[in-house]
Parts: sequence; structure tokens; C-alpha cells
Amino acid sequence: MTQGETFNTPDALVGLTAHDRTGEKIGSVERVYLDDATGRADWITVKTGLFGMKESFVPLAGASRGADDTLKVAYTKEKVKDAPRVDADQHLDQSEKQELYAHYGLAKPSAAGTAGAGGTGREGTRGAAAGGAAAGAGLGMGDDAHGRHAAAAGAREPAMRSGAGTDGKDEMIRSEERLRVGTEEQEVGQAHLRKVVETENVSTSVPVSHEEVRVVREPIREGELKGTDIGEAETEVTLHAERAVVSKETVPVERVRLETEKVTETDEVSGTVRKERIEYDTPEADRKGMPRDDKSGPGHGPRH
Repeated sequence: MTQGETFNTPDALVGLTAHDRTGEKIGSVERVYLDDATGRADWITVKTGLFGMKESFVPLAGASRGADDTLKVAYTKEKVKDAPRVDADQHLDQSEKQELYAHYGLAKPSAAGTAGAGGTGREGTRGAAAGGAAAGAGLGMGDDAHGRHAAAAGAREPAMRSGAGTDGKDEMIRSEERLRVGTEEQEVGQAHLRKVVETENVSTSVPVSHEEVRVVREPIREGELKGTDIGEAETEVTLHAERAVVSKETVPVERVRLETEKVTETDEVSGTVRKERIEYDTPEADRKGMPRDDKSGPGHGPRH
């Protein structure tokens, strides 16, 4: 694997944003694992899944460091998310190691855990306790991996160790709580759609016609009628008129429905978290009757 000088320092990788080979964001780098033989960063874990609740192992083979705190790996986001589920806080057994190498199509490491076989060992993390506790949690293949990890940790990071022992009796794990904020959907109310009948007066104009009587007089030409009698007579004409007639009909004029629209806004969430602080006593502190903690100053342990 071709890698820059920063790949030799776990702290330089932890916290970077990992992207796949197409540039799509995968998640943040959580842990770094070093090769048993060379001490170079060989594997990382990346937070994936909903709200970053899962850590997926990713090989650093072919990875490159970006200028904007990004790390581009040589695999797709789907490939990383589909990696075998392995607990990054526990020592990996043989079957878990083989699953990871097979998933990424890498050659399986030899029992000696050499760099050519891709064996990986000591984990590099931000905290002092994590650096010591993860010494035996890597992907190294040898039965004596724990001893080799502890020796490597003591040689490269003397400030991270309080003694030469490797049984864990001279160290403790410092923990702290972190807020994990998510969202959930719940019913907040109901919107109702109803129709009611209302009455209004409508006026319109309509033309109507009627018949009126008009007297028309026409002279009779000479010789046109003969032998008429004089007497009383009567005749009649039927008159007609139009009147406005009103009727009603129901016609559809509009379709109305309710739709929901999702609106995103920002809500401030706060909570109280606890964290542990490491205190320890030195002979000088015992004589003065006061405890020392990890914020006392130079010579009193690493800060967390």
C-alpha cells in the first residue's frame, strides 16, 4: 500500500471524513489499526449505519488523504456498509479476520502476521487508555500478538504507558457519556376536510315578450264587398306573453383535497452527560495530603 507519512500516525487519521472511491461520503474514521511488522496504519473503522451506530472495518490499501480533512478509500460505500459485522472493541477471532479479508478480496494474512500478508495489529486511538487496551485488539494473526503489540506500544508511545507490565493491572479505562440525537415521527394533530351548504341570493336578467293589441284600419276598394248589413258585431283576439321560469340543477365545479407537506426546521437539543476524571497519588502528593489528577501539569499523566 502506498501511503503518506501521515498514515504512520494514527491520530492524523482519527476523525477524518471517509469517502468512497466515487467521492460519496461514508462516515468518520473512529479507530486506526497498525501493521504488526511495519507499524504503519493498515485498517480503519468508519462509523456507518443510522446515526453512525455501526463501525465498519475498511482496508487502507489504495487510500489517499485529501486536503480538506477527508480520506478517500478504494472501495464503494455499499461495499463498506456490507462488511461483516465485527465488534471493534473486542479481540477478533480467526473466523472474523478471514471474513474481513474475504469480503474485500484481500489475501489472507500468514500466521506470522507479516506486512506482505497484510496482518494488522495495534490500534491507534485518541485516548491513553484506548491505546493500551486496544494493543491486543488488532487483526494480527500470531498467538503472541498481544506481547508484540504491547512492546510496540511501549516503544512508540512511552507517554501512553505507566509501567512495563502487559497484564493491564497498571491501567484503567476512562469513559464519558455522549449525546446521540435522532428524530422520531409522531402524531401531533389531525386536519379535517368538510363541506357545508350555504345560501345566497342570485339575480339575473332574462328577456321576456308579450303581445299587445293594435287597431289596423284598411279601406275597402269599390266593388270588393257587396250586400253587407248594418248591425252590431263582436270579435276577439287571444294575446300571448312570456314569463320567467326558474329551475335548479346541481353541477360539479371543483375538486378539493388535503395534502401534507414536510417542513424542516432546526430544534435545539441539550442534555447532561457524565464523564470520568482520572486521579492518582504520587509519594510527593501523599506527603502533602492531596490527590493528583490528570490536569495537574507536566509529569502527572496524559490529558484526556
